[in-house]
Amino acid sequence: MTTLAIGGIMHESNTFSNTPTDFAAFPQVHASNIRKVWGEAHHEIGGFIQGATEYGYTVYPMFMTSATPAGPVTDDAFDRLTEMLIQHLKAAPKYEGLLLALHGAMVVESYPDGDGEVLRRLRDTFGRDLPIVVTLDQHTNVSEQMVTESTALVIYKTTPHIDQRQRGLQAAELMMRILRDEVTPTQALAKPPMLLNMLYHTTDTPPMAPILTAAKQLEARPDVLVANVALGYPYADVHEVGPSFVVVTDDNPQLAQAEADRLSDMLWNARGQLTLDLPDAAQAVEQAIASEQHPVILVEMGDNIGGGSPGDSTFVLAELQRQGASEFVVVLCDPEGVQTCIQAGIGADVALNVGGKADNLHGDPVAIQGKVRLIHEGRYEETQPRHGGQRYHDQGLTTVIAVGDSLIVLTSKRQTPFSLQQLLSLGINPSEMRMIVVKAAVAYRAAYEPIAGQIIEVDTPGLTAVNPLHFEYQNVRRPLFPLA
Repeated sequence: MTTLAIGGIMHESNTFSNTPTDFAAFPQVHASNIRKVWGEAHHEIGGFIQGATEYGYTVYPMFMTSATPAGPVTDDAFDRLTEMLIQHLKAAPKYEGLLLALHGAMVVESYPDGDGEVLRRLRDTFGRDLPIVVTLDQHTNVSEQMVTESTALVIYKTTPHIDQRQRGLQAAELMMRILRDEVTPTQALAKPPMLLNMLYHTTDTPPMAPILTAAKQLEARPDVLVANVALGYPYADVHEVGPSFVVVTDDNPQLAQAEADRLSDMLWNARGQLTLDLPDAAQAVEQAIASEQHPVILVEMGDNIGGGSPGDSTFVLAELQRQGASEFVVVLCDPEGVQTCIQAGIGADVALNVGGKADNLHGDPVAIQGKVRLIHEGRYEETQPRHGGQRYHDQGLTTVIAVGDSLIVLTSKRQTPFSLQQLLSLGINPSEMRMIVVKAAVAYRAAYEPIAGQIIEVDTPGLTAVNPLHFEYQNVRRPLFPLA
């Protein structure tokens, strides 16, 4: 019986962050637990397993690891993880193909194109005859090296990312057709000279929606195997930064390049729509207080944890306090504050300075006085399709502090707000709050949009500020719209 190896190494690296991502940041799920942790998850690893099984293949699970977005990956961590991947493959029984989950925006201290370097090392070790089908996050900064060193790329089609399992299934089906000699993948890359700010990364609204529709129509052709649309990850100061279009055809490189160029031109021609006119924290809170549509979701875009920020920005919290807002909930990563609350105990009155401790980019600590309402282990489960596809979550020891009729949640680990269970597990019903602050950009929508009365995106400073002009890029290719 044919065997397929599966595994993955995923990281989205914010090169403007001074917090390196070391080996300890990558929890590894090894072969014995991959089916348990990822088998039913809405993630490509689950799709790999399901697809391979449905097509009659034996699955050889290696290991899967991902770290919360932060600064570049250390050379030590990268070398160790890549060597683990190679050694797992060397120790594997006979296998005919590799299904590999990468992010596509991993930057390593010595390798700006971390994902391309993973593939290069695999090719150097195992040669070019091994079919390697790679899934990538839609925020990948696709490089020519990723294209040339893989057999085919399969990129998510939704942001928020709720189709990851489907892309895993698509990759498994493509691998099956390759191994049965039904198709010969050829792929081509096109990259418009631009950055796409995070405000426009939602795939069900313009300018991306019509481009994704065109890609899906293209994919319906029998001679087109995959039509990929990548949004890019703008917080990586690397040559490959920006949107990408990768079309995979059945042995037709000219068609692949022509169609990739066509999709690329669609986005380039829409660049005039990419205007930025968002309220700052003071204006946003004023609008939220005046709103009669509850809950109001205040999106603190400068502290998008999913983009590598610290999760402790206080710009919006400070304004909520200054303007006398009520019935709001704010989640901050503040391990020091958590320990103070644990020492005080449930029911104790506490006075704390919360947030604003990771660096000098995300505001000053804010003084609060309240009562410790809950101490929680911080683990919860998400069973619905949500951005990231992860089922089991851990934000570390967590406390809830009641400040009047509002709630401050302090976590020990940074946790992306991709699941309502983050609050529901703490006994907080988000639908009953007047305002909820989420530290995100687009990915929160899958969870919060169904309950939102109103969404206000806030232009706050920070490592994930929505406007690319806030950053000093040194390594990107030029010209690159909208940079000078």
